[in-house]
Amino acid sequence: MPPSRCRCPPRPWSPPPLPDERAVVPPRQPYAEQVVLLDHDPQWALDFESDRRAIEAVLGDSVLAVDHVGSTSVPGLPAKPILDILLQVPDSADEPSYVPPMLGLGYRVRVREPHWLEHRVLSRRVADGDPHSVNVHVLSPRHGAGEIARMLGFRDWLRSHDDDRDRYAAVKQERATRRWRYVQDYADAKSEVVEEILARAAQGRR
Repeated sequence: MPPSRCRCPPRPWSPPPLPDERAVVPPRQPYAEQVVLLDHDPQWALDFESDRRAIEAVLGDSVLAVDHVGSTSVPGLPAKPILDILLQVPDSADEPSYVPPMLGLGYRVRVREPHWLEHRVLSRRVADGDPHSVNVHVLSPRHGAGEIARMLGFRDWLRSHDDDRDRYAAVKQERATRRWRYVQDYADAKSEVVEEILARAAQGRR
C-alpha cells in the first residue's frame, strides 16, 4: 500500500514525504563500531540542564515538559555518552511548531515515525562538532501518553531501586560485548529485561 499523503493546505515549513512507516533521516547506515558504555558521569545532568534551558527558551509556550530520560539520567548506571531528552509538545505531528527553532539550536531531524505515536527524534552529535551528543525524543500526550509514562516510570524506578538498576546494568554490559549491525538492534536486545522491570514497577505502584 502506498504511503498516505497529507491533504492539508500548504504550510510555511513541511517535512519531505515519508518512504515508509519509520523514516530515518538520512537513511541509517550499519553500525560498524562496538557499543561503548561509560561509567555514569555527573556532567550528563549538567549538560541536560543546559540543553533544557536552551530548548525552553526557543520553544516558549510550545513546551509542555522537558525531561532527562534514558540511562544517562540514572546515577550509577553505565551508558553510552548520548543524552536522551524527552520533549513533550502539544502535537508532535505538527513539526512546523517546533522543528525550525530546534534546527536553530543545531539539532537535526533524525527519525520520523508518524505511525508509531507520531514520535520524532532530533539529534546533535560530537562527531558533527557539537559539545556533546543528544537525542531529543518528541512526543505529545495526545498521541503518546502511554510511552511518556513508560519512559518516565522506567527512569524513576531505576533511580530508586538499586537492585533493578544493577540488573539492567549487567544486561547492558553483556549486550555491549556483542557486535550489532545497527545501534537500534542493541537497544532492542535489552527489551526483555526492560519489560520485566516495567512490570515490577507497575506492581510496585499499585
